[in-house]
Amino acid sequence: MNQLHLNPKPSEQQKLDLIARHVAAESAHDMAGTLATLHPDCVFEDTAMGRVWRGHEGAKAHYLEWWNGLDAEVASENRSGWLPDGSFIAETGFCCRHIGTFLDIPATGNKFRLSFVVVVSFRDGLMLGERFYYSLDSLLLKLGTARRAPYAGEVV
Repeated sequence: MNQLHLNPKPSEQQKLDLIARHVAAESAHDMAGTLATLHPDCVFEDTAMGRVWRGHEGAKAHYLEWWNGLDAEVASENRSGWLPDGSFIAETGFCCRHIGTFLDIPATGNKFRLSFVVVVSFRDGLMLGERFYYSLDSLLLKLGTARRAPYAGEVV
C-alpha cells in the first residue's frame, strides 16, 4: 500500500510519532528506515553550509556525507513547538564523534555536541523537509580547524 495516501492530514501526535521513527532510523544509520519517513519530493536545507539536497537521492547523499564523517546520534530536544503552517521546530543537537573525512577534514576522533535548530515540514503524512540552523564555525572548531576552504560554487 502506498504510504503517501494513508494519512494526508496527520495529527500533531502522528507527526511527532513520524519524527520519532525518523530520528531512530537516522541515529541507527538505517538508510531504508530513514528514507521511508521522507516524502519523495523532500528537501534538505543546510543553511550553515548554504547547501540543498532534493528528493530521496539527495537525502541519501546528505545522510551518507554526515554518516561517513560523523558517528552522530540525535540528542534530546531542549525546546520545540508548532509553527502556524503546521511545521515543527526544535532546538536540539547531535552527540558526535568524528570518524571519517568530513568537510575535507580527516577524522580526528573528537567527541562533541553540535547544537542546532531544525524546522521540519510535512506533506501527505511524511516529512517533506528539514531546514537546519547551526554555527559552521563552531562545528569546524570541534573538528579541529578554525577555517574552511570555500565550497565549489561558493561566492567568496
